[in-house]
Amino acid sequence: MSNLLVINSSSSGAESVSRLLVEDAVAALLKQTPDARVVRRDLGETPVPHLTTASLAGVRGTPETDAHHAARALSDELIAELRAADTIVIGAPMYNFGLPTPLRAWFDHVLRAGETFSYSEAGPKGLLEGKKVIVVESRGGLYSEGPAQAIDFQEPYLRQLLGFIGLTDVTVVRAEKIGFGPEARAAAIEGARAQIAGLTLTAAQAA
Repeated sequence: MSNLLVINSSSSGAESVSRLLVEDAVAALLKQTPDARVVRRDLGETPVPHLTTASLAGVRGTPETDAHHAARALSDELIAELRAADTIVIGAPMYNFGLPTPLRAWFDHVLRAGETFSYSEAGPKGLLEGKKVIVVESRGGLYSEGPAQAIDFQEPYLRQLLGFIGLTDVTVVRAEKIGFGPEARAAAIEGARAQIAGLTLTAAQAA
């Protein structure tokens, strides 16, 4: 049985373009593998706490206090979800040229030495290889090309975080210019849906 981890990070609720497209991607994947086990993590509705002075040692040190142990338990839970997944779908809207802070907090809990990456004389090595990641990005402007590409701190950073823990098979679905009016928004969604359908077809043919 395939395992699918679905992560949403938008705070926009029903108005969220990334949530809409994430569900399209999930539906396409389940059409291919109807018996897949789906685990959902909604960071917009139930955010992962940001690490603080009181909790940091739970992820990056030796737990001693109750706050440390709570952070360690949550980190263990999130990492277990990642390990179990064959495919990971991440909804990542662009907020202020970067990632939503709940998604960054999630990464702070799953990037853990000895668990998802290791250090050696050869440098860091990701430990979660062999998984496929589909990232759905929604953006108010156009950042994949043109002058604004220089201020895209979302996609390059996201690829770096994923690659650091061994997740290098990453497909990005972009819905851009959704802030340019209703017609541009509709066109962006339609284009992203076409990309999702194309990725699905490719995967089905490869199988």
